[in-house]
Amino acid sequence: MAHVTLKNVCKKFGTFTAVDDLDLSIDSGEFVSLLGPSGCGKTTTLRMLAGLEQLTAGEIRIGDRVVNDLAPSKRDIAMVFQSYALYPHMTVAQNIEYPLRKRGVPKAQRKSKVVYAARLLQLEELLERKPRELSGGQQQRVALGRALVRDPAVFLLDEPLSNLDAKLRAHMRAELIELRQRIGKTMIYVTHDQLEAMTMSDRIAVMSGGILQQFASPDTIYNRPANRFVAGFIGTPAMNFVDGKLKRTEDGTGVEVDDLRISLPPDLINADAGDGLAVTVGFRPEDVVIDNNGDVATVVLVEPTGHESIVFFDLLGHRVVGRMAPDLKVAAGDMVRLTLRRHRLHVFDRDSGKRLNTDRAPDEDAESLDKTASEPTEG
Repeated sequence: MAHVTLKNVCKKFGTFTAVDDLDLSIDSGEFVSLLGPSGCGKTTTLRMLAGLEQLTAGEIRIGDRVVNDLAPSKRDIAMVFQSYALYPHMTVAQNIEYPLRKRGVPKAQRKSKVVYAARLLQLEELLERKPRELSGGQQQRVALGRALVRDPAVFLLDEPLSNLDAKLRAHMRAELIELRQRIGKTMIYVTHDQLEAMTMSDRIAVMSGGILQQFASPDTIYNRPANRFVAGFIGTPAMNFVDGKLKRTEDGTGVEVDDLRISLPPDLINADAGDGLAVTVGFRPEDVVIDNNGDVATVVLVEPTGHESIVFFDLLGHRVVGRMAPDLKVAAGDMVRLTLRRHRLHVFDRDSGKRLNTDRAPDEDAESLDKTASEPTEG
């Protein structure tokens, strides 16, 4: 195992900056995901770690060694690609064994390592098959086995599950988690799939436009996003956002949003956020509550999924998405009353996108919406 450190890492392609001043410190044995949309710099970062791309500036350490100028073969890493890249004329056993043969490992030692990897990845019955005789998930396990037998200090995985169907991806996620627990190696995993990152990672590095947005545990990323980008990127359905202005009065602090006033609990946001500041209030679909004391909203669309219902509302001209119980009996056109869980509100500076919450937990309270206009008539 080895810790991995990136310090002030930058990568430019001509005038385009793919990765900008990236700092990461990854602990030995940690599973870290690089997460973000296409073009955010996550794969470029992985390729610099692997030695497949030269840094423009900065430093990369694997263990105690600076590896900037080391060839990929000298970095004590193994990489698993999106493409399985198996040799079609070789058996499973030969594919797994190949990197050991290239390194001149004695035959007996090669055999024991192949057997070990096959047992770990449940490939014992497939060792004599060719890649064309395998399913996508089996081919992916062979690619993992080929990396595993090298016994590297660090595994680099570049969207290895993206070619699998949804059911097989879920199965392989579980297998990867179990594999990591058994071997205890440092793993750095590139994905654009937030579910993969949230379920497998110790920590997630969220990137956008080549810039690190937040590096934290899945729980922190979800519940205390550093800025509006992270808040909107993580979560399905996505977080609701409404723009307004901060209003501080003797009666308390709130956000004025057109005909609504969203009341904020005491100490929810930083004291230096001044009256009149342009802000964005965010709230997750699970924090939208149907409550008889709330504001009147119109049901626009209901999406039943079996275990829950995703409901789209029109709340005084604002589209709001809620995650509701599956037995909720509403249909398009129905009128309901909505409140928000106040202690779960997120407030962001509208210009910078920076989170303004203090993260001191106020009392749980579902009353957050105050009407400033006349109440709509229920139909």
